[in-house]
Amino acid sequence: MNSIISASIPVRLSDVPLLARLLRNRVCAGFPSPAEDLGAQRIDLTQMLVVHPQATYFLRASGQSMVEAGIFDNDIMVVDRAIKPRHNHIVVAIVDGDFTVKHLYQRAGRIKLKAANPTFPDIIPKEGQTIEVWGVVTSTIKQFPV
Repeated sequence: MNSIISASIPVRLSDVPLLARLLRNRVCAGFPSPAEDLGAQRIDLTQMLVVHPQATYFLRASGQSMVEAGIFDNDIMVVDRAIKPRHNHIVVAIVDGDFTVKHLYQRAGRIKLKAANPTFPDIIPKEGQTIEVWGVVTSTIKQFPV
């Protein structure tokens, strides 16, 4: 299976807030801008990333099938099980007992799971195959080597 989720059991977000400092300044990703005094406020990452805490889980992505959607190997995905999946949502699905992450395609009564990498085939349900949409990916957290 491509882009399998590496956690064997999803981890539910706890009710403990994830606090960090947010600088008021924006950082240019193009040309440098004049330096300003750094001002900061405390933010709760849980409040920013989670709408339904009791139905939200963190899962780690594995593989390359969703790179064109910005999901890379080892990214941590925030997955909300309370959101009703719709066409083109990025979803975590269970296909024959295995987790995978893909775009959900729902048109004209047909369903398939589409990779965001042209080298990976679509997953089209075959007769007798079980596909369950487990949750909707709402954001990702990336970690860079330091």
